[in-house]
Amino acid sequence: MKSIYKILFLFIIVAFCGGCKKEFEDNFKNPNQAETVPPNLLLNGILFDMYEAPFSSSERWNQYTASNYSYYAKNEYNWNEGGVLSLDYTTLKNVVKMEEEANRLGGAVAKPYLALGKFFKAYYFVKMSLKLGDLPMVEALKGFANLTPKYDTQKDIFKQSLTWLEESNNDLAALIVAGNKELKGDIYLKNDLVAWQKVVNTFKLRTLINLSIKAGDADLNIKQQFAAVLDNPSKYPVMESMADNLQFVYNESFNKYPNNKDNFGNDALRYNMAGTYLNTLSALKDPRAYMVAEPARGVAEQNGYAITDYRNFIGAPTGEDQGVMLDKVQKGLYSLIGRYRYYSGYTAENTFIIAYPELCFIKAEGINRGWATGDAESWYKKGIQASIGFYGIKDGNNVVTFLKKDGKLGDFETYNVNFNFESDYYAQPVVKYTGNTDDGLKQILTQKYLAYFRNSGLEAYYQYRRTLVPTFDTGPGVGNSNRIPKRFQYPDIERATNGENLKQALGRQYNGADDINQEPWIVKK
Repeated sequence: MKSIYKILFLFIIVAFCGGCKKEFEDNFKNPNQAETVPPNLLLNGILFDMYEAPFSSSERWNQYTASNYSYYAKNEYNWNEGGVLSLDYTTLKNVVKMEEEANRLGGAVAKPYLALGKFFKAYYFVKMSLKLGDLPMVEALKGFANLTPKYDTQKDIFKQSLTWLEESNNDLAALIVAGNKELKGDIYLKNDLVAWQKVVNTFKLRTLINLSIKAGDADLNIKQQFAAVLDNPSKYPVMESMADNLQFVYNESFNKYPNNKDNFGNDALRYNMAGTYLNTLSALKDPRAYMVAEPARGVAEQNGYAITDYRNFIGAPTGEDQGVMLDKVQKGLYSLIGRYRYYSGYTAENTFIIAYPELCFIKAEGINRGWATGDAESWYKKGIQASIGFYGIKDGNNVVTFLKKDGKLGDFETYNVNFNFESDYYAQPVVKYTGNTDDGLKQILTQKYLAYFRNSGLEAYYQYRRTLVPTFDTGPGVGNSNRIPKRFQYPDIERATNGENLKQALGRQYNGADDINQEPWIVKK
């Protein structure tokens, strides 16, 4: 009998305490603190995190520009810590939260966020895996439910990402047919699901072309998936023009271009053009050189060249000793970045995340490789024309603007340059497509590299790692024993908090060493 009384007493206490807890929670809720987050607000942050700014270490590692002054930056590839890997996982957690909040709302409101959530997962996992190799994926987003997630192989990450992209495309197609207008918070494409479907499939082609070395893998069916997109544009719409670009647009107030007239005094002489990029433009007599760079006036004066002579547009070798580079810059022997385009205002140019010129070259490359039928030359030409047009260059007279010698910002001088794409540029044997050969492939890859300038994060480096086009410069300036590395290191926090799983992943991939000079699976032949 006493036992019954004890049990009853405990039941009353628990019920009373539970009631107290509920009353406490009800009475002490903060009316100014949101208990839920609308999915559109989470979407806004996820989209912003896709943006990778120009004028960064990635730009130097892509060998577009180079630092000549060590106080500001170096050109070394002494990579570690996986870049901003932890930030990408934070973004992925926000993707999961966006999906949770969308499911809470349910119905038609939820569906566009869930469709895009699959794309974002693919985008961020591919981005991270390209840097490192294997990663926690399946168990990575469970929060406190699993603090030591196992690593998935790079192959499985790409396989799952391609599945997500397929599902995202199908979901978006269904929403478009149904006339769904529920997406909000889109800072790039104005909540347009048609535009997003084009982005998803364009990114799918980028992902497939990044797997070119694994084209024979029967589990991935890379060639078949690539051909399916190109052969069925009604099911897999892709970008059709520059109007479809996923890009970051700057303004004069709070989102200024990284190079602008406010920092001209600090930066404009400390960074110059890199030879891998600018010397390629000069060799091709490419008018983009006039828009992105200043003529090396010391070279013009020594040789009596006209200012617009392509021989004046000279980039520094990224591997050169910085002291030597600085001396040559001060003597006017290397080209600085174009001050009119990048420093005369605050908005310069849009920064591409995924863009139409890249798509044109991806199509051309896939056709060149025999993955799909089509006219590789047509897409090659369209890619070049789209990129050249981005800089405002057209057939006929073009005005180019350079800073005067020893001039201050605003002391500009202009020159007229006539240009005709077909006769002046494309007719050159080095530019005109040589056909679906190895030489033709090299032409496509070279032009894709030129079109990546200041855009798309590390995609130019990934192309070099995959194809060795273009040839990257090496030397003491790149560090790492004069070598271009193959990958980043894993973050130190992984060693401290998930060491056993990391150890297994390193053993599986890199013989147990977290060595930046070992190849990840994606580029192993």
